[in-house]
Amino acid sequence: MPVPFEAFIPMGLVVVMFGITGTGFNIAKRMTNDGKPQRHGLDDWEHMMMKRDERLTGSLRGQSVDPVAPPGFATNSIWETERVK
Repeated sequence: MPVPFEAFIPMGLVVVMFGITGTGFNIAKRMTNDGKPQRHGLDDWEHMMMKRDERLTGSLRGQSVDPVAPPGFATNSIWETERVK
Protein backbone atom coordinates (compact mmCIF):
# COMPACT_ATOMS: atom_id res chain seq x y z
CA MET A 1 0.00 0.00 0.00
CA PRO A 2 1.59 3.28 -1.10
CA VAL A 3 2.15 6.19 1.27
CA PRO A 4 0.19 9.31 0.38
CA PHE A 5 2.47 12.20 -0.50
CA GLU A 6 0.39 14.57 1.64
CA ALA A 7 1.88 12.91 4.77
CA PHE A 8 5.46 13.90 3.88
CA ILE A 9 5.04 17.62 4.62
CA PRO A 10 3.61 17.29 8.18
CA MET A 11 6.01 14.45 9.01
CA GLY A 12 8.92 16.51 7.72
CA LEU A 13 7.82 19.44 9.88
CA VAL A 14 7.62 17.21 12.97
CA VAL A 15 11.10 15.79 12.34
CA VAL A 16 12.60 19.25 11.73
CA MET A 17 10.99 20.76 14.84
CA PHE A 18 12.20 17.89 17.06
CA GLY A 19 15.67 18.36 15.58
CA ILE A 20 15.65 22.11 16.21
CA THR A 21 14.43 21.80 19.81
CA GLY A 22 16.87 18.97 20.57
CA THR A 23 19.79 20.93 19.17
CA GLY A 24 18.71 24.08 21.04
CA PHE A 25 18.46 22.17 24.31
CA ASN A 26 21.90 20.63 23.75
CA ILE A 27 23.41 24.06 23.06
CA ALA A 28 21.76 25.55 26.17
CA LYS A 29 23.05 22.71 28.37
CA ARG A 30 26.57 23.06 26.98
CA MET A 31 26.53 26.83 27.56
CA THR A 32 25.68 26.31 31.23
CA ASN A 33 28.49 23.69 31.52
CA ASP A 34 31.27 25.88 30.05
CA GLY A 35 31.06 24.17 26.65
CA LYS A 36 31.45 20.65 28.05
CA PRO A 37 28.90 17.81 27.84
CA GLN A 38 26.40 17.32 30.64
CA ARG A 39 27.38 15.03 33.53
CA HIS A 40 25.21 12.03 34.41
CA GLY A 41 25.18 9.66 37.37
CA LEU A 42 27.08 11.83 39.82
CA ASP A 43 27.76 10.51 43.31
CA ASP A 44 28.52 12.39 46.53
CA TRP A 45 32.27 12.52 45.86
CA GLU A 46 31.78 14.14 42.47
CA HIS A 47 29.35 16.70 43.91
CA MET A 48 31.90 17.54 46.59
CA MET A 49 34.65 17.95 43.98
CA MET A 50 32.38 20.16 41.87
CA LYS A 51 31.78 22.43 44.89
CA ARG A 52 35.53 22.54 45.54
CA ASP A 53 36.23 23.43 41.89
CA GLU A 54 33.58 26.15 42.06
CA ARG A 55 35.27 27.62 45.12
CA LEU A 56 38.67 27.49 43.40
CA THR A 57 37.75 28.76 39.95
CA GLY A 58 34.25 30.24 40.19
CA SER A 59 32.81 27.64 37.80
CA LEU A 60 31.33 24.19 38.42
CA ARG A 61 33.21 22.74 35.45
CA GLY A 62 36.40 24.76 35.79
CA GLN A 63 39.57 23.17 37.14
CA SER A 64 42.78 24.75 38.31
CA VAL A 65 46.31 23.48 37.61
CA ASP A 66 47.88 25.89 40.09
CA PRO A 67 49.38 23.82 42.96
CA VAL A 68 48.76 26.63 45.44
CA ALA A 69 45.18 27.62 46.26
CA PRO A 70 44.25 31.31 46.08
CA PRO A 71 44.23 33.18 49.41
CA GLY A 72 40.42 33.39 49.53
CA PHE A 73 40.04 29.60 49.34
CA ALA A 74 40.84 29.21 53.05
CA THR A 75 38.00 31.48 54.13
CA ASN A 76 35.19 30.62 51.69
CA SER A 77 34.36 27.20 53.11
CA ILE A 78 30.77 26.01 52.93
CA TRP A 79 30.91 24.91 56.56
CA GLU A 80 31.20 28.46 57.82
CA THR A 81 27.99 29.55 56.08
CA GLU A 82 25.77 26.78 57.47
CA ARG A 83 24.04 27.21 60.79
CA VAL A 84 24.67 24.34 63.19
CA LYS A 85 21.74 23.55 65.48
